Amino acid sequence: MTILSNFKSTVLLSFLILSFCGNNAKTILATKREVKIKKEITKNIVVAANKTESYLPLLKGKKIAVVANQTSVIFKEDKSYTHLVDSLLNLKIDIKKVFAPEHGFRGKADAGEHIKDGLDAKTGLQLISLYGKNRKPNDEQLKGIDIVLFDIQDVGVRFYTYIATMQLVMEACTKNNIKIVVLDRPNPNGHYIDGPTMETKHRGFLGMTNIPLVYGMTIGEYATMINEEGWLEGGKKVNLTVVPLDNYTHKSDYNLPIRPSPNLPNNTSITLYPSLGLFEGTDINAGRGTEYQFQCYGAPFLDSSKYKFTYIPKPNFGSKNPKHKEKLCYGKDLSKTSKMSTVSLYWLMDAYKNSTDKSKIFLKRGFTKHAGTEKLQQQIEAGLTEDEIKKTWQPDIANFKKIRAKYLIYD
Repeated sequence: MTILSNFKSTVLLSFLILSFCGNNAKTILATKREVKIKKEITKNIVVAANKTESYLPLLKGKKIAVVANQTSVIFKEDKSYTHLVDSLLNLKIDIKKVFAPEHGFRGKADAGEHIKDGLDAKTGLQLISLYGKNRKPNDEQLKGIDIVLFDIQDVGVRFYTYIATMQLVMEACTKNNIKIVVLDRPNPNGHYIDGPTMETKHRGFLGMTNIPLVYGMTIGEYATMINEEGWLEGGKKVNLTVVPLDNYTHKSDYNLPIRPSPNLPNNTSITLYPSLGLFEGTDINAGRGTEYQFQCYGAPFLDSSKYKFTYIPKPNFGSKNPKHKEKLCYGKDLSKTSKMSTVSLYWLMDAYKNSTDKSKIFLKRGFTKHAGTEKLQQQIEAGLTEDEIKKTWQPDIANFKKIRAKYLIYD
């Protein structure tokens, strides 16, 4: 009887285990399906410009100025797009003028090239440059405007000038009691925070606030932070509305469908930009004048025995007069680089080490403006390792993360 009882118990236990495993397997499969569905949803990121129902009620019956460039578009289901300004005009929104940032309204000007005021050939709207005579809208230019609508694709790097333009526009709106609406867009470098933090004494158009080189926020989150932290001129606040993205997280992969500026043509250039952008403050060419902008670097004075990759910068779209134009440059091809999650100093330090003329590496004024600090140049010249340098960044990064956390809209 004992043997039979044990046998029955074993059979029953086996049945229960199999039943549980079967149900558990179904649960696991269901969970996997849910995860897959969620992944599919996150692929369909909706930019704020597409959410017209969220911001058209704010604009109707108002006199509007738009801060925009070639990235300010509304996407269609077939992956084509319409420029935001064209769409709003078709919807009978009263746009009075367009303010254009660096590279212009249509995004064709070189980096640093002054943009002239004028008329948009397509719409006939008045174009006012914020990269010419003035970088902040003046009182006369904002006269009669009720709302400024800001919609520009950013790449999440402090010295990329669109965030400085936004901050100056916010200050001008504060002074003139004008509401500003920011249409949010994804940050392709929004998944990490790294780099030296801007020091107050070096603030300028390449960094107006004390944030790390890569700050891990969308342009809407950043606008909220500088407003609420009192970082606008005089500590004042602007009447700000941020229209958020849908289906976005800071870990989302986002392929920019339109180059945000002439010399950032693809994802590789964008992921390398925080690191290779530091070359902008040196006499080393970072791919301008080639088809691989911010995907290679070189100079005639880099040691030819160490660098076998060569190229000759020539005038092209976005770079009429590149560094070392028509000269043979020795350097490195980085066009196969995968997505990065850190600022790399390796290439800068390697170029310094293998330069035949070190006086050309750090053009002090320009490099300090890009780095945000004099310390980085001093550390490299002193022979510190990359790890040693990065350790000095950590206290400022930790402090920034505490501030940043208060203003995140997305996970």
